[in-house]
Amino acid sequence: MSYVIPIGIFAVLGAVSGVLLTAVSKAFAVKTDERLEAVTEALPGVNCGSCGYSGCADYAGAVIGGAPCNLCRPGGAAVSAKLSEIMGVADEGAERLHAFVRCSGSCERTTHKYDFGGINSCAACNKFYNGSKTCVSGCLGYGDCLRVCPEGAISIKDRIAVVDTEKCIGCGLCVKECPNDLITLRPESQRFEVACSSVQPGRITRTTCSSGCIGCGLCAKSCPEKAVKVENNHAVIDSDLCIGCGACKEKCPVGAIVQIR
Repeated sequence: MSYVIPIGIFAVLGAVSGVLLTAVSKAFAVKTDERLEAVTEALPGVNCGSCGYSGCADYAGAVIGGAPCNLCRPGGAAVSAKLSEIMGVADEGAERLHAFVRCSGSCERTTHKYDFGGINSCAACNKFYNGSKTCVSGCLGYGDCLRVCPEGAISIKDRIAVVDTEKCIGCGLCVKECPNDLITLRPESQRFEVACSSVQPGRITRTTCSSGCIGCGLCAKSCPEKAVKVENNHAVIDSDLCIGCGACKEKCPVGAIVQIR
């Protein structure tokens, strides 16, 4: 019977500890906003960081804290509306963005300075004399952007990266990966874009790529809305002003402006 008393003591201590732990857990419990789970589920889960936060979970917490509901690029208008509904605020709307490669320098339109035999990477090739192409601003076509795309929206055709707008979610991961800063995110509604990123003077661009922008300004002069201007020897289209008339494309003498849809 000598072991009965110790067992009883341990049983009492266990019961008391359980009661104390329960009381402490309730006293110091951190209340979780019930909306957090709903916001997290509404987000696409890509964790691309295009919203300005480290990932979807971080952005969900920021939304609960008062951040705008329309910062998710992959989710676009649908996610913006859903988050606004959950938070009980007016939907400010969000247009989906798609990636666009500002280069049309295929093998037929430009040449190569050398044959690159190193690592199959644009970043690696770019370290040798600014890349293998005669146009130092052109797409090298080794697929660094392709490898980071979570939706398989990028392919390489004739040594140029091509974006499938039906698959692209506008996460921007390819934008960060391109060593030549060729890829940009454009509004889904924008129909025309300059498929070139060269800022070399026109006389030099002519010798490196037959479809390179020469900064002649004919596109800017033809635009009825003044949506096109030439900056640093390169045509730029303001998506906020562009009405999609196509006048700039018709006037471009080298075919540097292309229609997306």
